[in-house]
Parts: sequence; C-alpha cells; structure tokens
Amino acid sequence: MNRRLLILTAGFGEGHNAAARALAQAWDEREGEGAAVVADPFAEAYPVGNAVLRRAYLGAINRLPWAWRWLYGWMDRSRLLPGLLGRLPRETRVLRRLLELHQPLAVVSTFPGHNFTLRQLAGRGVPVPPRFTVVTDSISLNSLWWTGGSAAWFVPNEDSAAVLLRAGVPGTEVDVTGFPVPPIFARLGDGLAPPDLAAGGRPRVLMMIHSGRRGAEATARLLLQETGWDLTFAVGRDEGLRRRLTALAADRTGVAVLGWTREIPRLLLTHHVVVSKAGGATTQEALAAGCPMIVSQIVPGQEEGNYELLRRHGIGALATEPSAVLAALREAFARDGDGWARWRAGAAGLRRPHAAAEILDRVETRVRGGAAVEASR
Repeated sequence: MNRRLLILTAGFGEGHNAAARALAQAWDEREGEGAAVVADPFAEAYPVGNAVLRRAYLGAINRLPWAWRWLYGWMDRSRLLPGLLGRLPRETRVLRRLLELHQPLAVVSTFPGHNFTLRQLAGRGVPVPPRFTVVTDSISLNSLWWTGGSAAWFVPNEDSAAVLLRAGVPGTEVDVTGFPVPPIFARLGDGLAPPDLAAGGRPRVLMMIHSGRRGAEATARLLLQETGWDLTFAVGRDEGLRRRLTALAADRTGVAVLGWTREIPRLLLTHHVVVSKAGGATTQEALAAGCPMIVSQIVPGQEEGNYELLRRHGIGALATEPSAVLAALREAFARDGDGWARWRAGAAGLRRPHAAAEILDRVETRVRGGAAVEASR
C-alpha cells in the first residue's frame, strides 16, 4: 500500500500552515522522510492572485477589522461561495495532478476550501482517496469547515466539536484530537517548565509580535519597567522592530529580543505567560505547552472563538491596551503567582501535545476500516 499522505493547506492565517507542517513532520517521523507531501493548491494555481489576496487579508485584519468581520460573516452565510470554490479551473488541475502523481493513502486538509474541489473531482469520476479535515479554529467556526464534506473531522476541543454536531455533522465523524503541534512539544513537555513562583522564582513573560503591531512598542516599554521579570520578545522577520526593541532593552538585564526563531516551543514551555494575538496556531501551541495567554489582539471571526475558548476555561485574559496587559500580568504574579496558578490549571485540561500523532492514528484506523472514498454530503 502506498504510504504517501497528501496534506493540503493555504496561506490565509498561520494556523493552517502550522497544522500542516506539524502533521507532515509527524508522518515523516513515522514513515520516512518525504512520505508527507504538503501542498498549497491556491498558491500553486494562482501565484500572483494568491499573493495579492494574502496581503489584502493581512491588511484587512489589522487595519480594517470591521470589513473582515463583514466578509467572514458573508462567507459563513453564502450559498454562492461553496459552488465557486469547487469550480476554480487551475486549482482543480493542480489537485488532480497531485492526486495522480502521489496516489496518496489519504488526503488531509487543514483549510476547508479544498474540500469543495475534491468533491467536484470525485463527481467527475476522478479517484479521490479518503479525505479528512483538520479544523484549525475554535468555536467560531465558519460553515465552510463542514459544508465541503469529509470522511471525518478532527477538532481541537470539545467546544468546537459541539459546533459541528449542532450543524448536523454525525457524531461518528467528529473526533476530538487537539490541534496538531510539532512533536517537540511532546518530547520536551515533561522536562521543561517555568520557575516555581511560589518558591520565589522570577516571572518569565514571552511577547510574540505577529502581523498586528498596534501598541507593541508601547507594551514593550511598560514591560521593561518591571525589573523583577524576565522578558523575551519574539518579533519574527521584522528587523526594524527587533532593532528598536533591542535599543529599548539596552540597559535592562534578563531580556532577550529575538527575530525569527525555531525555539517557540521551548520558549512557551519555559515561560509563565505569553502575550500575543489570538491566532489559531499561537493559541493552540500555548495550550500544548500549558502556557497561559494574555490576548492583545483578536481578529474578528475565527480568532474570536480562540479567545472564547480561553475565557470559558479560565486561561489568561483579554488586554488590548498596553496598560491592561501590564495590569493583567501584575495580578497574575501577585501573591506568589496565585492567579497564574489558576490559569495554568485551566490550561491543563486542554493540553494535547500528542495531537498530531493521534490524528494520524485515527486517519489510518479509518482508512483500514473502509472510510468512504468520497463523502456525499
């Protein structure tokens, strides 16, 4: 039997790509290097248009959130969009070529749009192996996640499973597995932890700055005033911001300013709190590390559910202004970290560092059990 796995993603939100990479890494570790094929059919089919849409998406979520909220709602309600997604000619050709070239054991999509095209291909008689959907959002799920059909859906938590069940997806097709994070979370998770606050350990705060930078430098200035805390700033590929924060921290000990880094799992496991926007990947990786989160920005639509998940389980706080971030952290670390300990306990119930391996186990089980080659829904 061919052990190749085709994993489909898209560049609209880092959660899709992060989940795809984690699944690919776990499958390659299981089956050998190159057994997982990760593809972004939109980017391959429409490279120029895809790049323009990605820039427009980032601009909308950071500068015109009201416009993105309206568009997200329209996509959720639209009866026109599902038909359009299944009839993009170049994407259809790309997906057909990928299926013929790799003849995969199964197709796993971390982005719902590809399911419509796969369903159309199956309707034309193209052999489509069992296809599965990894849901990368929580609670505020767009209907596109389920209307394209799937042999099964793997969701990050019970709260999100309830949304699919209310939408009419059979319970036998919904598996609560957690969000797929890199295997390193499972390998390091038992051996790394932040200092014990109750025993006098210094609080460690990680601030991750993504595409939304509103208030980032003002927040950094306030954090740097707390000389009893150790601080790490991760700014990605924004070299200008890295230089400015480095200058701000020049006279302060216990501070690290990082650009792009592969050390995010280790940082989340060894810091008490992460300050960041409520992106799907960041939120779920923080949960996998048991690291409570101060949410500094919420993209309307999909990220609202990520924060709602934290709120329901008493993990962290919402603080969209620099002064509110500082106040939330001070309260968490007060009284030997009593507030932080409650946040940490809430995160423990959602911690699933082995999710990628569990999803792959269930894919294999369903394929062996004769999962439908093409779901008709």
